[in-house]
Amino acid sequence: MTTENSGSAQNIEDDEIDLGQLFALLWGRKFTIAGFTILAGAIGLAVALATPPTYRADALLQLEEKSGLMSLPTALSEFADSDPRSATEIEILRSRLVLGKAVADLHLDWQVEPLEIPLLSHAVSARGLPLPEIEALRQYSRGDATIRLDLLDVPPNWIDAEIMLTSGGDDSFSLTLPDGSTVDGRVGNLIGGPERGFGLRIGELEAPVGRKFLLRQREETGAINDLRERMSVSERGRQSGILEVSLTGSDRAETQRTLAAITESYLRQNVNRSAAEAESSLNFIETQLPEAERAVIEAEDALNDYRQEQQAIDLGFEGQSLLTQIGTIETELRRLAGEEDEIAERYTQNHPVYQQLLSARARLNEQLATLRDEVNTLPTTQREVFNLTRDLELAQEVYLQLLNRAQELQVLKASTIGNVRIVDSSRTAPKPIAPRLAVILALSLVLGLVLSIANVLLRQWLHSGIQDPDELERLGLPVFATVNRVPAMEGRRRRGSDPILALSDPGDLATEAIRSLRTSLHFGMLDAKTRSVALTSPAPNAGKSFMAVNLAVVAAEAGQRVCLVDADLRRGHLRRYLQVPKSAEGLSELLSGSANLDNVLQDGPVDGMSFISTGRFPPNPSELLMRPAFGKLVAELDKRFDLTIIDTPPVLAVTDPVVIGRTAGACIIITRYETTPLGEVEAVLRQLKGAGVKPSGAVLNAFDPARAKKAGAQVYAYRYDYRPNTD
Repeated sequence: MTTENSGSAQNIEDDEIDLGQLFALLWGRKFTIAGFTILAGAIGLAVALATPPTYRADALLQLEEKSGLMSLPTALSEFADSDPRSATEIEILRSRLVLGKAVADLHLDWQVEPLEIPLLSHAVSARGLPLPEIEALRQYSRGDATIRLDLLDVPPNWIDAEIMLTSGGDDSFSLTLPDGSTVDGRVGNLIGGPERGFGLRIGELEAPVGRKFLLRQREETGAINDLRERMSVSERGRQSGILEVSLTGSDRAETQRTLAAITESYLRQNVNRSAAEAESSLNFIETQLPEAERAVIEAEDALNDYRQEQQAIDLGFEGQSLLTQIGTIETELRRLAGEEDEIAERYTQNHPVYQQLLSARARLNEQLATLRDEVNTLPTTQREVFNLTRDLELAQEVYLQLLNRAQELQVLKASTIGNVRIVDSSRTAPKPIAPRLAVILALSLVLGLVLSIANVLLRQWLHSGIQDPDELERLGLPVFATVNRVPAMEGRRRRGSDPILALSDPGDLATEAIRSLRTSLHFGMLDAKTRSVALTSPAPNAGKSFMAVNLAVVAAEAGQRVCLVDADLRRGHLRRYLQVPKSAEGLSELLSGSANLDNVLQDGPVDGMSFISTGRFPPNPSELLMRPAFGKLVAELDKRFDLTIIDTPPVLAVTDPVVIGRTAGACIIITRYETTPLGEVEAVLRQLKGAGVKPSGAVLNAFDPARAKKAGAQVYAYRYDYRPNTD
């Protein structure tokens, strides 16, 4: 039960994030993080300076009801009734109907721009970055060229194709057309014509000789889509009827002019749409006016012809009175018919108001019937004159009504202003909205900082190298010493003569750690079968040769008789530290029987230290080490010396260390901080234990306190300087 609880507690601790460890890790990589951050800031600054400015023009529109239409009659006011609907108007504002008109008015489908050097175009034209006047760069703009295109008309197959214009000086230029042909021209002259299906006229050109310009007529839909992407429309507030329209572009004046064209196009279409119904009615009435006028003329002609034929001058008093009364009654009946439509919507036929209207209409119909009967009693001549006069009056009345209606609709059409009002006209801000140098620089620095930290954490997570001596302790390997990294020694290493740290810098922390290793070995080998120790490593470049030679020096300085043996018969290089020639006899000759021990022993750099080099590299090092001669050599060295240090090859590379480890009194595994994976150490332990060799411990080499993973790991850097007593 206790074991399970301990395991659960340990898992909880492992899952927690140690902020101290994280801070220590990042602090150890502070120069890397700072370098990446500064680099990202420099890149962001360069991008901001090389990016052309973007300007923003805006305008404000109001959607309103039509209320001020010159006091039109009530019957006509319904033509102007239109409530604002923002969503609908926004889509109309972004439609091809509106944007296409702006494109056509400003010729936005024409493109003419100077040829600019890639990536550095803005830096050259606006920032004044100089370009050398060499032939290869003469074609690129320096911001010193202007051009105005007055006409561009190309055949359909040249739409979106590039036309290259090259300045020739003195208002002359040459064109390279899409079909590959070349045409010369001058400013103000028309090039091409209807017969060629191509027309171009340059209105202004000021550029040095050799400058090039790209001309293109874009497809209208593409120009409209590009304009729509740069345009933004939104409603201010909720159901306010106020639309804010904005447009972005690289040219301040052109952006303002384009947005003004868009708002004017939208305003015109809105007015035209509001007046469309009145115009349609007016067109119909204007088609009926000639017919009504002809009917009046025909009625007048018929009346005059009959009068001349019958010599009838007028109706007389009685006939005129009947005509007036009948006209009055018919007018009243028409008025009652209009009132009946309104009353029928509010009341039933049994309602007193409705009944009163029906009674009045019945009385008028009776009076009209009586008057018509009286007309029938008139003489034939007067009755015919009466009918012709009546037809004339009816024709005149219809004509006058149509004429009045036409005049009213003309007034309505002329007074229509639509339901849109431009509150704020197009205006471009004096400062560009992008790029924002401060924002880009800040974001670049933050992005560089985040990416560098992420890179450090990712590399740390992916890196499988040993980070702390505790990792070796958990494998059952006692850590005899943790040797700090010596950057100065890494930079001073030369082929043929490698420095010995214990001699060149005896007060270094790494030297002190090797002395600690010497002390640990002294007490750890009291029960060993021989006073020999084999130094090996999982893989090359762990620093075992460095450890072997410096351990031999500090042991000899302590008064011990030490023999250093280079048993790496494949790539051994201890001779470089001791300046022994490559041709000197060594271990290979000793084991093969071609030399004796006294002949191969070399004096070391300090008293009490001897050295046996590899000799010539044999073709069969493993077989040579397995001979009984190696065991006899170790026994003999054990009699002559207090400590024998054997430098061996890496365990995972060859089998030589296993053979040597069975003979040596102790076996030490040299590991390198952040380089030797923990899995390789486990593989070494399995391989050695499988061969009957039990490692005595390990050494963590090249430890970097500044990059230590754990914040709690403390590195003690006490140093004692031995100075002569001057008292």
